[in-house]
Amino acid sequence: MKRALMFLPVLVAVAFGIFLYAGLGKNPQELDSALIGKPVPAFELRDLKNPDRALTPEVFRGQVSLLNVWGTWCPACRDEHEDLMWLAEEKGVAVIGLNYKDNRNAALRWLQDLGDPYQLTLFDPQGTLGFDLGVYGAPETYVVDKQGIVRYRHVGVVNPKVWEEDLEPIVLKYQEE
Repeated sequence: MKRALMFLPVLVAVAFGIFLYAGLGKNPQELDSALIGKPVPAFELRDLKNPDRALTPEVFRGQVSLLNVWGTWCPACRDEHEDLMWLAEEKGVAVIGLNYKDNRNAALRWLQDLGDPYQLTLFDPQGTLGFDLGVYGAPETYVVDKQGIVRYRHVGVVNPKVWEEDLEPIVLKYQEE
């Protein structure tokens, strides 16, 4: 029995090594999402600019769009904002915003000062839709097809490299369907 206990630290070290090795080469930006291939979760949220207007998943019907989760409290969201403006204005990409756990006045001021890349912005002050999407933080961006099905999830800043390498091929694929 004592001999077996002598090998216990070696077994623990080997198991830990296997665990660490399994994580090598994985992209931390690629987080699995249970929603891939499923409809955007049901919701009814207010439009950021028009609080009297209720928005539902129908906003995703008929066009391939990027659902961009952002907040004024998020420094990385500020970093990607100019690139979202470029996507919307220069590339004609339909971008729908999800203002996540934020203050309406601060969000409106942000869009007024920095520009508004969003066709519309869902206001989610409690984070209910964000929770249903499995949002870890902001920014996160989802590709949603013409039927409102989530096709891809990107965690982190969207920039020209991410657009060209990751998002654009998926958007083009679902625009052709």
